[in-house]
Amino acid sequence: MKRKIMTYKCLKGFIVLIVGILLLGLIFPTWTPRINGVNSISTLDQIEVNGTKLEVMIRGVDRNNPIILFVHGGPGCSEIPYVRKYQDILEENFTIVHYDQRGSGKSYHFFEDYSNLSADLHVDDLIALTEYITEQLNQEKVLLIGHSYGTYIGMKAAKKAPERFAAYIGIGQVADTVQSEMDSLEYTINQAELANHSKDVEELEALKESILREEKLTPRRLVRKYGGAARLINDNIDYYLGFLLNREYNLLDIIRYVRGVAISQEILIPEERKHNITSIKELELPVYFVMGKYDYMTSTSAAKTYYQQIDAPLKDFVQFEHSAHYPQFEEKELFAEWLNQTWSELVGQ
Repeated sequence: MKRKIMTYKCLKGFIVLIVGILLLGLIFPTWTPRINGVNSISTLDQIEVNGTKLEVMIRGVDRNNPIILFVHGGPGCSEIPYVRKYQDILEENFTIVHYDQRGSGKSYHFFEDYSNLSADLHVDDLIALTEYITEQLNQEKVLLIGHSYGTYIGMKAAKKAPERFAAYIGIGQVADTVQSEMDSLEYTINQAELANHSKDVEELEALKESILREEKLTPRRLVRKYGGAARLINDNIDYYLGFLLNREYNLLDIIRYVRGVAISQEILIPEERKHNITSIKELELPVYFVMGKYDYMTSTSAAKTYYQQIDAPLKDFVQFEHSAHYPQFEEKELFAEWLNQTWSELVGQ
């Protein structure tokens, strides 16, 4: 009898401990680590924009350095949970701004209505945030960088308000959806055949007609499996470790993140298919497409085709030879070197 009582008490204590840890994880304070320096900046705040609150992280050694505003992809996939490990070099020469888009990550609010979510609403948020950031940091423009789906928003913002941006850089630039997805499909089929993975080949070949009809995408789990997403990093592990170890997100934020991805992708992916970004053919600011050679999340070949159609006062297509969808992370030193040089050339014009 005594043994049963002791067992019950131990179990009860264990349950209380687990519940306590979970509750602590839900309410644990979040912040971004301090950067040493008298003029440094390292903030993580909610900013009111267009009737909602967006989570904004600003980091840099000197707040007077030129501003880079990053637009994350997904849709819904904030990079705040893990991006610090890849931007330490950039923070030396730039003030780096990341934000969770409306309905994404820490900008997802449980009782907010997201039925009107759209790319155009994201564009308006981005322009309003740009105005806020430049006013707060007393600068005229920002360098706008979109990644993956963030290039869809970024291109639209650059078209709508070119005066707000020193230049536009699209990393993993989206282009014609069908061309990009067919490139991805062909690549994954070829890689699966080389690996003698007949089940994957069968699954992929069955998708061709639905991809041509713009009903489906090449399964991202298979693009990742065969090296079309990342070559030199593991982006999924980055998220897991970021969620667990970094201070910018707590358990409640992880729940927000998961919920935000589901809502954002359900609404925004079909919208992107219906309104192809390649309808934008002219931009009134410098334009750079930055692609990894092995990118089959957003096909490098499709991005190059789109690049050739764009008219801009200055443009360049930059390919990183060892990367896939994340050249800014996979080859971060080379990317930082390129970005520093590109900025010097822009300022020197």
